[in-house]
Amino acid sequence: MSEALAWHKSSYCQSGDACLHAAAHEGNVLLTESADPAHAVLSTTPTAWKALLQILTPVRP
Repeated sequence: MSEALAWHKSSYCQSGDACLHAAAHEGNVLLTESADPAHAVLSTTPTAWKALLQILTPVRP
């Protein structure tokens, strides 16, 4: 990951160092947190990321 990534902060983040950031990289979704954006990076597939978001997003009537 030598190139700069375009990190996007979660819309649920209010402020502080407890924010989730996501970036696209080589067909995967990378996740990190505000407190340690360069070191604790997780990688997942777009399909798994979408499934997680669907589980966490409340159903609206």
